[in-house]
Amino acid sequence: MDDATQTPTAQQINAANPLGVDGFEFVEFTGPEPKAMIARLELMGFTQTHVNPANGVVRMKQGDITMLVNRTPKGQAAEFATDHGPSANGMAFRVNDAKAAFEGAVSRGAKPAEGHDGGALGGGYSYVLQGIGGSLLYIVDKYGEAGSLYDGWDEIEGWEEAERKNSVGLYCLDHLTHNVRRGQMRTWSGFYGDVFAFEEQKYFNIKGKATGLLSQAMIAPDRAIRIPLNESQDDNSQIEEFLKRYNGEGIQHIALHTDNIFETVEEMKRRGIPFQDTIETYFDLIDKRLPGHGEDVARMRENRILIDGSDEDGILLQIFTQDTFGPIFFEIIQRKGNQAFGEGNFQALFDSIELDQIRRGVIKVDA
Repeated sequence: MDDATQTPTAQQINAANPLGVDGFEFVEFTGPEPKAMIARLELMGFTQTHVNPANGVVRMKQGDITMLVNRTPKGQAAEFATDHGPSANGMAFRVNDAKAAFEGAVSRGAKPAEGHDGGALGGGYSYVLQGIGGSLLYIVDKYGEAGSLYDGWDEIEGWEEAERKNSVGLYCLDHLTHNVRRGQMRTWSGFYGDVFAFEEQKYFNIKGKATGLLSQAMIAPDRAIRIPLNESQDDNSQIEEFLKRYNGEGIQHIALHTDNIFETVEEMKRRGIPFQDTIETYFDLIDKRLPGHGEDVARMRENRILIDGSDEDGILLQIFTQDTFGPIFFEIIQRKGNQAFGEGNFQALFDSIELDQIRRGVIKVDA
């Protein structure tokens, strides 16, 4: 086979990625106490870099990750905070051409988010779609500093040095998980599939002592945007609890990538960030489950870090914070070749949250 037949043509590339998606640009947060949200993100290694002079939205950065904290007293963010409390009211997809991608998304069934006056970006920014649970899905073709998305925002003096000093080693947004109502998982996987050409990467059927969930992990054509979708199998699961606490569907957790999970997590713990616990037997079984993994199990046990993978696919290491903004939490992940989500770890996370629910009396298990 010659090189010409091995190399994809431009038409093939466009067909595989029709809207030109190219990773996440930001996640937007809102809530009744934005100062507390900013302070928590700073503890997690993020630094304030810019403020939108039109609406006071704060940009916070670490590596290639941008978090926006929307402090505006009116509009979509304020209404979202009224409905959901501390919450994630928006996210942005990078694309090659925002206007063309937006028009293409609408033609494929997405609905424009009308009456939001540009959201966090301000200035009547018009390339915004309706997202999960009434959140905003921004379509942007300017990337951070290189693409000047934040041109016109007030730049905070000395932020580059401040970012270097404050970073805990997080550098990209790995995936962004949605919790949806029963019967809606396929609706939302269909949305991302039909509109953006996402594909199913993994399907989980997780069962605990008393509850269960279904999860469908979707991945974009660029292989950089991953969105797992969780749906409950019963009335009492952690997904149902999230929907009740959050007052609707929405972003459950945000996964952030690091190249050294031990150093990152140890520094975050030193700063006071609390993490989910894991049953002790999980660590007792690591060597049997993954022989030859090459990781420091004692250090993993001390920090409650999870591991999954295989000889063929490589491994991944991950850990989850406790609830950070309302019922929303964060995941810290390090990938060593493995590009999946770790079904064993998914089960361990489910078990740990279910144990917490049992301790709090949210669900009851027969003795």
